[in-house]
Amino acid sequence: MTTTVLWVTVIAASLLSFGLKLAGHLIPEHWLATDRVQRTSTLVTVALLVSLVVVQTFADGQALVVDARVPALAVAAVALALRAPFILVVVLAAATAAGLRALGWG
Repeated sequence: MTTTVLWVTVIAASLLSFGLKLAGHLIPEHWLATDRVQRTSTLVTVALLVSLVVVQTFADGQALVVDARVPALAVAAVALALRAPFILVVVLAAATAAGLRALGWG
């Protein structure tokens, strides 16, 4: 019974994903070119990325955690504010987290 439910869920999710992608191709382009849709899609993208970063930085399962990822995120934010190239931002954040973990913090 469990395997059947799993496969039904996988197939339903696949069909839903395919339907959403197909709908994206079938919607007239001028509907998506309005200012309101452009602003909304930009804000939704930013909100999703921010929520992903927050969850990955501060959560471990259901617990709230402050470890080496938090200062690494702060270093990345400062580097971005100073308009550093993105690869440098990633390297600085990774080096910060690695250094703090090597020193025994989280």
